[in-house]
Amino acid sequence: MKTTTICTAIVLWLLAIAASQAQETTLEKDIKILENLKEQVIQEEKDALKNEVESITQRLENDNITAAEAEELKQKAAEKRALNIENRVAIIDNKIALAERNEGDNVMGDDTDRLVLRIGRDDNQNDSFWYVGRKNKPREYDLRTSSDFVFAVGLNNVITEGESLEDSDFKTGGSKFAELGWAWKTRVFKESNWLRIKYGFSFQFNGLKPTGNRYYVDTGAQTELQEFPVNLDKSKFRMDNLVFPVHFEIGPSEKIEKEDYFRYNTYNKIKFGIGAYAGFNLGVRQKLKFEEDGDDVKQKLKGDYNTNNFVYGLSTYIGWRETALYLKYDLNTIFKDNPVDQRNVSLGLRFDLD
Repeated sequence: MKTTTICTAIVLWLLAIAASQAQETTLEKDIKILENLKEQVIQEEKDALKNEVESITQRLENDNITAAEAEELKQKAAEKRALNIENRVAIIDNKIALAERNEGDNVMGDDTDRLVLRIGRDDNQNDSFWYVGRKNKPREYDLRTSSDFVFAVGLNNVITEGESLEDSDFKTGGSKFAELGWAWKTRVFKESNWLRIKYGFSFQFNGLKPTGNRYYVDTGAQTELQEFPVNLDKSKFRMDNLVFPVHFEIGPSEKIEKEDYFRYNTYNKIKFGIGAYAGFNLGVRQKLKFEEDGDDVKQKLKGDYNTNNFVYGLSTYIGWRETALYLKYDLNTIFKDNPVDQRNVSLGLRFDLD
């Protein structure tokens, strides 16, 4: 019994020593973090001052301010950053003192003035952008590139050699397309925004619904529409592509000038874009739905169907705000070896959402 008591006391003593050492290790770690943070704070404020001075210099070179005004703005920026360093370092010194006095107990809370990565957004509507940076990172003086999420949807069909759309083998209302992608827009000229280049990537989904009771069959020599042996409730043929569009966009814009930055705003302006795209055929599939022996049957057929692996074409749009009328036309034929050339064409609405 006595031996058990002694062993228990020894275990408790060892645990107390371990806990004390762990606490000291945590305290030392927290103080080290705070000491490093002071250096980071000083460097951050110096970098911010450098960016502000560059912005002021840019405004001076653009004749937006006089040399005297530029010198005054630089002096104010330097004074502000010096005070920021003094105040923020003092806050960290207080946290170090608090950590030492309380042996590290609950001093590294959420309010620690640590440098963090965050997602922010400029406030210029259509020319806004998403970025990752420091908490107090100053806004770029001249932002020439912005980005948008692209979504388009509309009607799809086929231009057949020697035929008009009125004689198409596909249902106009039932054949549809969709497009999802991301696009960057860059101002071409330094002092003007009348011409922009828009580029990115998109996934295109081109669907076709044959007229009559027909579906596509790859015979080996060619791919052709054939009559299905039973009544079809649904017949849909879809081609999925990954393309890389490039458009030249023109249109007026409004220049918004602030003290430390300027932007060109095209949100409430007419935009016109014309360009081309090229990419790859990711896959082709066909969906059939019919009734057989009283049961509903759904078939999803996936294959090559003799389609071209490389796709390319022309596209154009005209719009206002986020919405545009969008037209695209494949220059490549849908099928490789068919005797009659057929090319995909789409017309719909395009939404560029920042």
